[in-house]
Amino acid sequence: MHYQNKLRVGAAQINTTLGDVNHNLERHLTLIGEAQRDGVELLVFPELSLTGYRLASRVMQVAMPLEDPRLKALADACGFMQVVVGFVEEASPGEYYNALAIFQHGQLMAVHRKLNLPTYGGLEEGKWFTHGSELTHTDICPGWSATQLICADLWNPALVHAALLARPTVLCAPINSASGIVSDDFSNEENWALNTRFYAMTYGTPVIMANRFGPEGDSHFWGGSRILGPGGETLAQADDEEALIVADLSRTAIAKARFELPTHRDADTPLVRELMEGYR
Repeated sequence: MHYQNKLRVGAAQINTTLGDVNHNLERHLTLIGEAQRDGVELLVFPELSLTGYRLASRVMQVAMPLEDPRLKALADACGFMQVVVGFVEEASPGEYYNALAIFQHGQLMAVHRKLNLPTYGGLEEGKWFTHGSELTHTDICPGWSATQLICADLWNPALVHAALLARPTVLCAPINSASGIVSDDFSNEENWALNTRFYAMTYGTPVIMANRFGPEGDSHFWGGSRILGPGGETLAQADDEEALIVADLSRTAIAKARFELPTHRDADTPLVRELMEGYR
């Protein structure tokens, strides 16, 4: 069987309005329509794209159970395209997750709950959210699949390694990165470029990084969304504005990158597991 060699993917760099889910939903629906007209098969929105980031105690007000009709509206709009959307999931009363809803074919296919909740610098997610505990892997179409990790998930190399052992053809990386939010000396703009390029090149896996753009309180989300090929090369990058960026991924290029640098093949998971015993 010969799989399709090209997959058209996109990243939606939007300026979410804090706490206004209904307004943000309309913006999502507009961009989903634009992406469909451009033939996109996988579209990634930023982390918490339906709610905004600095929610604090407002987490409870914007949280949605999976049965929420607004999630159903997004599912209905997606058609054949797989769409990754950031939201706050209400799993039970008082139990809230920074999560991704993954839609396709009119259905909610999967939910990824953020694993690594940062509590450093200006980041306080551990105060408001429950930690996720599972990795997520979704099929897009025959021969193409994706793994989803949210923002700080990608700053734990062990989580990324574990997520990529399933050999997805694409890594989706929705983030909410603001300038100076870690510290004055830590450049999110430079270090996210380094982070995503390293993983794309090391694992021969294209990365779709979707970031916010615009102000939220005293924070400025710097954008810089990008689509990287399996060698770490930049296929598309957003300017300093709201944007929908699109690129075509090549299955042949992924195969070539993984053949030349066989990180997956040589992972030696039993040895790594043995070496990790005794550590917390």
